Amino acid sequence: MSASKLNRLIEYLKETLAVPTDAIALGLRQAGQATNLLPMVLWQYGLISTRQLNQVFDWMEHP
Repeated sequence: MSASKLNRLIEYLKETLAVPTDAIALGLRQAGQATNLLPMVLWQYGLISTRQLNQVFDWMEHP
């Protein structure tokens, strides 16, 4: 995932879904180089709901 797309995703997570910055930081650490897995990591750790995960996928398809 490009840096600009990752930054847009992070802003979406923070502003639209109200995901805390600390949760995003944890997700990024766990995803490592595979930043495209960030939404799945957040969901696996219980930091976003299934509904929110689906919203992220919809946003990623139609930014």
